Amino acid sequence: MTPILLTPGPLTTRPETRAAMSRDWGSRDEGFIALTAEMRRRLLSVANGAGSHVAVPLQGSGTFIVEATIGTLVGRADKLLVLVNGAYGERIAAIARRLRLPHEILTWEEWQPVDAARVEQTLASQPAITHVAMIHCETTTGLLNPLEEVAAVVARHGKKLLLDAMSSFGALPIDLARTPVTAVMASSNKCLEGTPGLGYALIEQSVLAAAKGNSPSLSLDLHDQWRGLEGNGQWRFTPPVQVVAALVEALRLLEAEGGPEARLARYRRNCRILVEGMGRLGFRLFLDPAHQAPIIASFHYPTDRPFSFEGFYQALAARGFVIYPGKLSKAESFRIGCIGAVEPADFHRLLAAVGDVMKEIGRAA
Repeated sequence: MTPILLTPGPLTTRPETRAAMSRDWGSRDEGFIALTAEMRRRLLSVANGAGSHVAVPLQGSGTFIVEATIGTLVGRADKLLVLVNGAYGERIAAIARRLRLPHEILTWEEWQPVDAARVEQTLASQPAITHVAMIHCETTTGLLNPLEEVAAVVARHGKKLLLDAMSSFGALPIDLARTPVTAVMASSNKCLEGTPGLGYALIEQSVLAAAKGNSPSLSLDLHDQWRGLEGNGQWRFTPPVQVVAALVEALRLLEAEGGPEARLARYRRNCRILVEGMGRLGFRLFLDPAHQAPIIASFHYPTDRPFSFEGFYQALAARGFVIYPGKLSKAESFRIGCIGAVEPADFHRLLAAVGDVMKEIGRAA
């Protein structure tokens, strides 16, 4: 039985996407060069970035592209402000430390969205800050941060916003023609419903052009990666050719579905069914619903009955559903994703399975 992956990625993909990986490509062949060009064009189209931004793909997971973007765009004379309300904001701070970049950190609790007014106060009091990094949807909890408000503040102070849109790109609204974002970072295997192995950044062309020589890394230098792609359409180092093919097919499927708005509508239906159904089964949502994005939901462990996450996880996996452990620092929790090639019917079946598992747990107590 092929499991349904209810995780933030890797996640369940469509048969057409998997089938696109069934052939081999020469990385310097004209067909693959055309495939790379189509991928870059379609990625820009998702966020309405054509004309202002360029799409730069990179081998590796989402963290690779985040580190590459920060290392390429934030110079030694710059200063980065990192907005942290979860594990992935903490990861950006860790990248800044490892790269020995001057930086400041603003923190909120894991259930609190970033406060744009506090960002404004910090930028007003620290003019040396040049860049601001924020997670769009914090996958620790599923919390949605206020992109429009923060982007407006950052632009008003003349700073550059670096947006980690790893678990939002392709579903939640990002319009680069309307919202001032210097760089958007995401990966192939989340809301685009591709396969893992590729990250990409959509970067303002003028900013990237000025970043020559910034990167301390050879392989993670996005300026050089971009110049290579613009020069001959080829990757500097061996690309994950099957992953690229799968992502192009996934982007075509996104367009056929009706684009990010249609995909978001499906994810919202999935999330509503999940949250309401889990509530009926006695599971409490971690976040205030007002801050919950329809991407992944965190639930508290039940306290009114015996509960072992490992046993719960294994019992659901035996029924064909793979969920995620929690990533919270101050609460015992687990996570269930709403994204991927999954439909409302899958969540109705999941809820029936959860109900059966909890009855078994109750009988064994």
